[in-house]
Amino acid sequence: MKLSLAIPESALSDESLKIDKTRKISVLARACAIFKIDTIYVYQEGQSRNDGALMVMILKYLETPQFLRRRLFPKMNDLKFAGVLQPLKIASHITPANSKKIVRGDIREGIVVSVKGKRFVDVGINQMIQYYGATSVGKRITVQFKEGHPRLSIKEIDKSEVPSYWGYSVKERANLYSVLSEWKGSIIMTSRKGKIATVDQLAKYTKTDESILVVFGSPDKGIHEIVGGKMNKVQNAKSLNFFPNQATETVRLEEAILGTLAILNIQSTS
Repeated sequence: MKLSLAIPESALSDESLKIDKTRKISVLARACAIFKIDTIYVYQEGQSRNDGALMVMILKYLETPQFLRRRLFPKMNDLKFAGVLQPLKIASHITPANSKKIVRGDIREGIVVSVKGKRFVDVGINQMIQYYGATSVGKRITVQFKEGHPRLSIKEIDKSEVPSYWGYSVKERANLYSVLSEWKGSIIMTSRKGKIATVDQLAKYTKTDESILVVFGSPDKGIHEIVGGKMNKVQNAKSLNFFPNQATETVRLEEAILGTLAILNIQSTS
């Protein structure tokens, strides 16, 4: 089961302070990392475009290994409260800094840098690794060591070649319908108006290798209201309620994501 999410930029509208928005994004990122989300689509909904930019920036920042952040993210106002962010601690982040511990087959994230006219990759160890690939300077890449210490040579690989979970990607979309219309797999639309998510219904999704997009609405509008009259054009979509008999008036996005993904995760392993 390969999962991706679609979430609205307006999810931050119920927080007034940037520090609280930052904390909320941190919770969202942690939930996505826990349940191995492949891609997070942030779609525009509502009036605050600044919230969308903030969400995308911090989600990307958190997914980036700590040793690369200084090179890839200059000082900016959107990262003013980065100190409150909780680390993801996924496999791509937990890497030794001592080059003597590098062995053949190790996989790392790195950034292409130029030193005296030659290109190298900084992978967070105490030496640069010469690079002969086509990626331009300043770009982030995934590499695998062809030889370990002391010779240290690398090859560039695609993230899909990494056997363990290596992090999510973040994509922006102008509206929810554009996400739904371009999606090639199955779609689960979370809604309190949907059918109650049963074991039999979820088995259709969790017992397959097909990519699944899980869609969440905004604090003020449900998915059907956001998409409007174009809903009948959406293919392979099912509306499900993961919180039947809820006692609260609403379920916040961070709660909905954690609850929904936990249920799907249990179903996929049972």
